[in-house]
Amino acid sequence: MSPAVSPRQLRQLIRNRKWTSPTSGAASGYLQANLVMLPAAEAFNFLLFCVRNPKPCPILDVLEPGQVEPIIAPGADLRTDLPRYTVFENGEFNTEVEDVSDYFNDSMVSFLLGCSFSFENAMLAAGLPIRNMEEGKNVSMYITNKRCTPAGPFSAPLVVTMRPMTAAQAVRAVQVTTRFHLTHGAPVHLGDPENIGISNLGEPDFGDPVTIKPGEIPVFWACGVTSQLAATSTPLSRVITHAPGHMFVSDLKDEDLTIL
Repeated sequence: MSPAVSPRQLRQLIRNRKWTSPTSGAASGYLQANLVMLPAAEAFNFLLFCVRNPKPCPILDVLEPGQVEPIIAPGADLRTDLPRYTVFENGEFNTEVEDVSDYFNDSMVSFLLGCSFSFENAMLAAGLPIRNMEEGKNVSMYITNKRCTPAGPFSAPLVVTMRPMTAAQAVRAVQVTTRFHLTHGAPVHLGDPENIGISNLGEPDFGDPVTIKPGEIPVFWACGVTSQLAATSTPLSRVITHAPGHMFVSDLKDEDLTIL
């Protein structure tokens, strides 16, 4: 599928189940988002967790209980317009589905949080490699030994995405992505993965392993999957999230939310 497809066209393809794969590189130039749906009774505490941990959990939109049409994508439906969802019950994985209309209810609040896929267009324009796109894979994601600041019943380790590149390219990547503060911004770590508790880059916790070429180093960005671990860190009756790499694509352009 061509990355030139518009956000609205992409969401329609997803709703019709003609697109069920990860969204890295899709609707290039438009803001992508992580999704978390949880009971309204715990929405404030989860909002507080995101406010306290803005690097992995930058807030793009919060909907009222039972609402499914976000401000950042008029006409969209968060129950159907992501390629794949993960459903948790009582803090445990329940199922992975392509439509959550039968799981969502009027007492649930939806959060849309920034995603690093949103700065990939700027990276490509700067001539930087995005290995998972080159290899047709989902991005590599790892759970680190860094702890987020807890809020109420919610706590989580920091999750990161990894993109390999040369040291010189890594410096340029810092310059390019720093402006994207609502989509994780600059990398949180460069180089030795063991310094952040990652023992084997070939075995990501989520996503797919990618090739690291001679002379390249791993570059790590904060990842919105952190919010998924937080939302399931306490046994809520039901939590719905995007499946890793299968994001919501909004109508906002990446450049609209950058720091000049």
